[in-house]
Amino acid sequence: MRYLGLDLGTRTLGVAISDTTHTISSSLKTIRFEEQDYDSAILELKEIVKELNVEKIVLGFPKNMNNTIGQSGERTLLFKEKIEKELNIEVVMQDERLSTVEATNYMLEANISRKMRKQKIDGLAANIILQTYLDKEKGR
Repeated sequence: MRYLGLDLGTRTLGVAISDTTHTISSSLKTIRFEEQDYDSAILELKEIVKELNVEKIVLGFPKNMNNTIGQSGERTLLFKEKIEKELNIEVVMQDERLSTVEATNYMLEANISRKMRKQKIDGLAANIILQTYLDKEKGR
């Protein structure tokens, strides 16, 4: 059984997957959808969960730097409820503050072009979110 990491945007959903030992995460893909059309994203998620035998979803929780929940956080909480209802799977929230900044910095250091960064940022952010959760769960 594996874990799935998610980074929710207004038109994209970054997806990462763990190995079966819950030690290492890898970017899987970016799901693109019409602005806030979460139903189509959930349909694709359903296929991934079934195909890859996913037992838990780790969803990035975009809190404000002062630890309050803003508009993005509220949208993410609603998405969490939709996933739980539609897929009948445990969804845990993982603080994602600065995960996109961290992902961007990785890609800048690797000298990746702006066009490629735009295509890969969501999947890498999901990977960082999931790896942070896996490390925390293993006490690292």
